[in-house]
Amino acid sequence: MATRFLILLLLLVSPALAQAPRETLNIGITQYPSTLHPNIENMVAKSYTLGFTRRPVTAYDATWQLICLLCETLPTLENGLAVRETTPDGKPGLRVTWRLREGLRWGDGTPITTEDLRLTYDAGRDGSTGIGPAEFFRSAYEFIAEDARSFTLRFDRVTFEFASLGDFAPLPAHLERTRWESEPRSYRTRTLYDTEPTNPGLWNGPYRIVQVQAGASITLERNAHWSGPAPAFRRIVIRTVESTPALEAQLLAGQVDMIAGELGLPVEQASALIRRTGSRFRAEYRPGLIYEHLDLNLDMPALRDRRVRQALLLALDRAQIVARLFEGRQTVANTTVNTLDWPHDPNVRAWPHDPRQAAALLEEAGWRLAGTADGIRRNAEGQRLSFELLTTAGNRSREAVQQVIQAQWRQIGAEARIRNEPPRVLFGETLSRRRFQGAAMFAWVSAPESVPRSSLHSSEIPNAERNWSGQNYTGFRHAEMDALLEALPQELDREKRRILWHRLQAIYAEELPSLPLWFRQDAHLWPAWLDGVRPTGHLNPSSLWVEEWRQR
Repeated sequence: MATRFLILLLLLVSPALAQAPRETLNIGITQYPSTLHPNIENMVAKSYTLGFTRRPVTAYDATWQLICLLCETLPTLENGLAVRETTPDGKPGLRVTWRLREGLRWGDGTPITTEDLRLTYDAGRDGSTGIGPAEFFRSAYEFIAEDARSFTLRFDRVTFEFASLGDFAPLPAHLERTRWESEPRSYRTRTLYDTEPTNPGLWNGPYRIVQVQAGASITLERNAHWSGPAPAFRRIVIRTVESTPALEAQLLAGQVDMIAGELGLPVEQASALIRRTGSRFRAEYRPGLIYEHLDLNLDMPALRDRRVRQALLLALDRAQIVARLFEGRQTVANTTVNTLDWPHDPNVRAWPHDPRQAAALLEEAGWRLAGTADGIRRNAEGQRLSFELLTTAGNRSREAVQQVIQAQWRQIGAEARIRNEPPRVLFGETLSRRRFQGAAMFAWVSAPESVPRSSLHSSEIPNAERNWSGQNYTGFRHAEMDALLEALPQELDREKRRILWHRLQAIYAEELPSLPLWFRQDAHLWPAWLDGVRPTGHLNPSSLWVEEWRQR
């Protein structure tokens, strides 16, 4: 009788009460960071991972509003924390002050002070270090530590985005300054973030890194010196599974509890999984500022010709690819500016699917099909219209897109040779050092109204002298585009800025330094028992608010 009563009691207890609190959360992503240093190289895998372990001074939240994370108050002209002034050389400038919140500490208990921000500033101002964004550090011509918590930056221009510090965040001076000062040029290979990433003093977020299995996983545990709300899980394990089918299999087998939408399953794969598994998982499909495109190496003679680039885009039936491979969930792109962002120009030039016009442009550019036995065009010197097509290895969605692109380019007489690489190689070496010989398919993730200087300005082309900083991987050089990228941040009037944005998009759509594909929608997959995850749809990942995640 007692046994029967116990069984009945257990059946009456709600699942939420019956389920013991989980100590560990296992998260699956498809890429592994090429570095863990906050300021060296940009990669979504790094941003997502470091969202758990560190905090920037400012960030955009899930509503796309700029907020303070490490600071007390956003500076404005109205509250006096931003003040117009004249620079020493007589130009209009700006003096902006931020104050750090009280009680901030590194994971080893060392207080976070303005000396940590001074290190970031000094390293960024030294071009040999290879820290970006270069234009930020060039424009911020003076750093002033007002006291241990307040710091001021003096800028040589007035910009609409002055309150946002982006990636300018503290580096632990008590650990990294001597390492940087001893040899700035080699610092990127000697930083403790990569040689000793489990050092607790590197981290200031709710979690710190306690174990690293290179290429496979990163294990985090609660940071005892975190001063914010305590996170729900004692441990988080971020597992990298570069194959999306294998990642799905691990989710179904319980080896991972959730798949981060920032680097997870393609929307069509996630949608099919949800249909099969019912209420076991929760899905949120979040459109965002995620620009899937093909970067072209414009140093290659064939791709330097604008007519060839236009022909390659005309050959692609992007609407059909979206409909068949992505269930119509992606928005075809015409430029780098997202349709969700207010500067988007709905009247910018759109390139339809037109293989006949593509063929005519290639003929005009001197790439002839007549007389070729293999169906690949040749120029007057007999060179074939052939180049590489790269993307991130293991991403089933991108690999399927590659096959379609290869076939559609073949139809106009262009050969795409598929060669894929692990993400940490593609982003850490091939793209950053401009070693790709053709086209590379990947995505840029941006913040709201983010001026694309790093990827389009001619001064941002990576080279050895700059220690390979900059993200203009295409090698695009265009004087008017440079002028627009310099003028845009300095225009405070929104409607005047809109005009500049529209001109930028017109040049981009005509010149096509990269071939626009679509603006991506991400699929975030969580277990039914997890609450509080807030996808942002932009550059700042959901992991920045991990302290809000809770078990049901």
